[in-house]
Amino acid sequence: MDTVFKALSDPCRRAILDLLAERDGRTSGQIEEAVNELGFSLTRFGVMKHLKVLEDARLVIPRRSGRFKHHYLNVIPLQQVVDRWMEPLTQKPMARAMLNLKNSIEGGKK
Repeated sequence: MDTVFKALSDPCRRAILDLLAERDGRTSGQIEEAVNELGFSLTRFGVMKHLKVLEDARLVIPRRSGRFKHHYLNVIPLQQVVDRWMEPLTQKPMARAMLNLKNSIEGGKK
């Protein structure tokens, strides 16, 4: 899970994930072009370094097709982060709201 947080810590890598969420199966050249249009100044080598970090975190899955390597978003590690770190935090306020509603309906009885 540390590798996922490390991968998400960089704004350029988050931009790459956004691009893949928008349209999966991009090559590194297509990613380079799109990232540079967003205002990042990266070479293809820089994009490949970012993709390696994302691959190590299993957030991006590469697939070879002939001489091209296409990159696909893998949302499973992100869902694992949500399940472990975010969902428990959202459940507590919901539980409190349900108890408050129950107490309100029952006329303030505890």
